[in-house]
Amino acid sequence: MRSRKLVLFFAISCLLLHEKCTDASVLQATDFSGNDALFWESEECCVWREVYCNSFTGYVEMLDFSYQPLVVAGTISPSLLKLHHLTSLNFRCNDFNGSLIPEFFGSLKKLKLLDLSNANFRGPIPSLLGNLSVLETLRLGGNRRVFNVGKLEWLSHLSRLKEVDLSFTNLSNANDWSQIINHLPLLQKLNLRDCDLPSISSSSVSLTNSSTSLNTLDLSYNNLPSSAIYPWLFNVSSNLVSLDLSSNQLKGPIPEAFGNMMAIQELYLSDNLLVLAENQGRGDSGLNEIGKLPDLRVLDLGYNLLNGSISKSIGQLSNLRVLRLPGNSFGGDVISEAHFSNFTNLQVSDLSYTSLTLKFNTRWIPPFQLSQIKLCSCKLGPRFPDWLRTQMDGLSYINMSFNQISGTFPNNSIHIIHLDLSSNNFSGPLPRFSLDYYMGTINLSKNKFTGSVSPICNFTDAVSLTLFDLSNNLFSGVVPDCFGSFPFLTALNLGDNSFSGSLPSSLGSLVSLEMLSLCGNKFSGVLPSSLQNCAELKFLDLSDNELSGEIPMWIGQKLSSLVFLSLQGNQFRGRIPHQLCRLKYLHILDLSVNKISSTIPPCLNNFTSMVKQVSLDRRLEHHILDTGPRVLSLEGVRYIDEALLTWKGTKQSYPELGLLLAIDLSCNKLTGEIPEELSSLQELVVLNLLRNHFNGKILQKIGHIRQLEVLDLSRNKFSGNIPTSLSELTFLSNLNLSYNDLSGKIPASTQLQSFAPSSFSHNRGLCGPPISPNCSMVEPPPGKAAVGSEEDCDDVVFSKRSWRHSYYRYMDNAKDWVYVTFVLLKARLVRRIKGLSTR
Repeated sequence: MRSRKLVLFFAISCLLLHEKCTDASVLQATDFSGNDALFWESEECCVWREVYCNSFTGYVEMLDFSYQPLVVAGTISPSLLKLHHLTSLNFRCNDFNGSLIPEFFGSLKKLKLLDLSNANFRGPIPSLLGNLSVLETLRLGGNRRVFNVGKLEWLSHLSRLKEVDLSFTNLSNANDWSQIINHLPLLQKLNLRDCDLPSISSSSVSLTNSSTSLNTLDLSYNNLPSSAIYPWLFNVSSNLVSLDLSSNQLKGPIPEAFGNMMAIQELYLSDNLLVLAENQGRGDSGLNEIGKLPDLRVLDLGYNLLNGSISKSIGQLSNLRVLRLPGNSFGGDVISEAHFSNFTNLQVSDLSYTSLTLKFNTRWIPPFQLSQIKLCSCKLGPRFPDWLRTQMDGLSYINMSFNQISGTFPNNSIHIIHLDLSSNNFSGPLPRFSLDYYMGTINLSKNKFTGSVSPICNFTDAVSLTLFDLSNNLFSGVVPDCFGSFPFLTALNLGDNSFSGSLPSSLGSLVSLEMLSLCGNKFSGVLPSSLQNCAELKFLDLSDNELSGEIPMWIGQKLSSLVFLSLQGNQFRGRIPHQLCRLKYLHILDLSVNKISSTIPPCLNNFTSMVKQVSLDRRLEHHILDTGPRVLSLEGVRYIDEALLTWKGTKQSYPELGLLLAIDLSCNKLTGEIPEELSSLQELVVLNLLRNHFNGKILQKIGHIRQLEVLDLSRNKFSGNIPTSLSELTFLSNLNLSYNDLSGKIPASTQLQSFAPSSFSHNRGLCGPPISPNCSMVEPPPGKAAVGSEEDCDDVVFSKRSWRHSYYRYMDNAKDWVYVTFVLLKARLVRRIKGLSTR
């Protein structure tokens, strides 16, 4: 991984003004601040790592800046044209900051390889590239802002092409793409993934001059219908080894013609609308034909509309290594050892979300050794399957979530990259783990594990742990102070257990941490100042503990990326520090049920996300991606912090945080008036000031908070009239002004009169609908306004169990994410999943 970005001003005139590498100037790399960072000390540039010269002539023949420690960027100089013998130019995986692809590349007549993939170019593909008559490899993929103007006719001039990668390039106007491909006789690899390809016309099929050389074809993510793909595909598929048609619009039964692809080794058909053939008497004919393919190693039929029974003909694929059938509706079909007995080479199996029942003989020992198994929401319980115990030594990726499995997890220490046992009934102590490779994720949430978590200090290779979720279990005791062993941890969730004692100071060593939830425990004492080192935090939930002291100023000073902050249900005292106003990205602030006093700081209008609409993907999620080989690579892991909003015991649905912007200061000892600046929070959805000691008039401009849906000012000492602007809040669905000292007529509006009388009760002199027909006969009742009691705090907006942090299923690294019902938004994407070109 590149530790920092450097800008390389690639003025080749500095590298070579001559064809040979003698007497060259020093190539200089400069960082973005302008300070010199690195020099190539030798004047003989043929010894430089990126330059390859002919050993006899000394001419420069290759420049390869792919996967270097420094990120190449800046300007590509036309001085490259001085290199008349250049045959290979590779800028893959760099950052040219949206520069146009230079047209002069089309004059490098001896180029055999041009690789500009994933280098952040933009703009049109120069048609002059069609002049590169000896070009064999062309890779422009992964540059999402690159497009082709009109047709692909220029590509037809490159008759020697063996590999073309135009993935993620906009080819929506290239209606000749299939005809052009047909006229590249030497083409072996073609990647047109996510190119917005137009459908193939019938004429392009009749004009086919089929090449027998094509062996790798990727047309995924193009929404092409069956009628547009099948006629052309089955005319060019005789020698295909790898075919990816995932995420298109393929409908109907699986064509039997796939059985004619006798050389096929990898077949990806996921995310389409395929069904099993209706004739179940002899099984699905398409699957039967696929079951006869002698060399098939990868079969991916995930997320289609397959139903009924799984044909046992799949079991004939003795060379199969990867079997993926997730997200189909097999309707409770039973899978037995008869389906798997011939899979002697099987390494990856994914049957998640299929409603399948796995029923194997208790003495059956599989003939294979799995490295990855995904059985999420299959019927595996109630005990741990015996056949899986035989696989534990070789498994590195396990997802057995949502299966109602009881008992203890196998006691042998396992070497793991990813483990998800969430939402089961496992019990006993924390299992033993060793973490392998470059990352590790562990999710044991929503089980019945017990005892201490001190064994985490003994995890082998814990340095690679990126996600750790032990929430909603029965763990207890003091959390050990050994988090310095987890430098790459991104998400830590220990919520809803019975931990006690002080927060470990070593939490401050988690400098990569973005999500921390310790809610629903018995932690006590003050917040350790070391937490201010966790500058990447976006989600911080310390609610429902016994923490005390004043709210630290450094939360606002150092944790400037926070999107969610909850200190609800603790013993914090003192005032709200004005430094919190620096949290301009904040979407939810929950300080309810504490002992906070003084006034609301007027600077809350610095919460930019609440003041105006911001164009952000606010999903707070954590992506851990693998970029290894497609066949055996891990899937992307998506961890979402789920939000449920509870109002008086009723869950409200907020599928996007753009609709959930909330401030909850209820059940404290705050005084004074609501600051006028609060009316500028026009995007605020929830405002809860229940049970404090506020006085004076309700903010006259409260109607300016246009998006407000939930407003609770009850059990305070507000006086005077209800502002007429309140009637302008057309989205208001929950209102409580009860137990104050309000008077006068309730403003007339369809919105306000629709609320129950209890929303306005226990106010002296308040009259009019809905509490009375009119104001003519109303007399102020004797006595003082009631402020309420501690019990009222049981109904605060963000109640103890209403924030849940869930670890959702693992999606293929080439799949769009499946969105859940209630999510708290604000995303951190290392790179878009669809942008990976590692297939």
